Amino acid sequence: MAKKRKAPGINATSSADIAFMLLLFFLMTSSMDTDKGLPRRLPPPVPKDQKKTDLDIKKRNIMIVLINSNNQILCNNEYIEIKQLKDKVKEFIDNPYNDEHKPEKVSVDVPYFGEMLVTKNHVISLQNDRGTEYQAYINVQNELAAAYNELRDDVSRKKFDKAFGELDEEQQKAVQLIYPQKISEAEPKNYGGA
Repeated sequence: MAKKRKAPGINATSSADIAFMLLLFFLMTSSMDTDKGLPRRLPPPVPKDQKKTDLDIKKRNIMIVLINSNNQILCNNEYIEIKQLKDKVKEFIDNPYNDEHKPEKVSVDVPYFGEMLVTKNHVISLQNDRGTEYQAYINVQNELAAAYNELRDDVSRKKFDKAFGELDEEQQKAVQLIYPQKISEAEPKNYGGA
């Protein structure tokens, strides 16, 4: 009778080490996509010794943009579509006809431009409900930023024949004095007179 041969066994003691080294190799050599956030600069931390003071902002200088849990946009107590928001915000910030229900105009000496009436005290208060979808919130943020960008581009093209992004730093600062970006994600506490 013939003897059965046994298959030689494979030494598996180092296979765990090899798998671990392969895993490390692929983790170190591959690149991962990083999430990009919103280009927002956070305010500096409040000093510990600073007393809490409420801002006194006139009602006419505030535009409240509210996104409810159904992702509907309420702009100064009026329901609007997302495509209407940018134009409403531009009209509010610019206040071209010095409407008494829109931000008051203040005289400011702007480099390159001279004395100008600007709505430097305006505030856009962005509020959202806990049930608001993230994408709806981002869409509203984009429309608010686009309103400022378009206003700044318009005045830059009129004065310098260039888009705002093509201006040098000093020219950009001058244009930002005319249209300062003031978006608050916290509601102002005290309202002054109309």
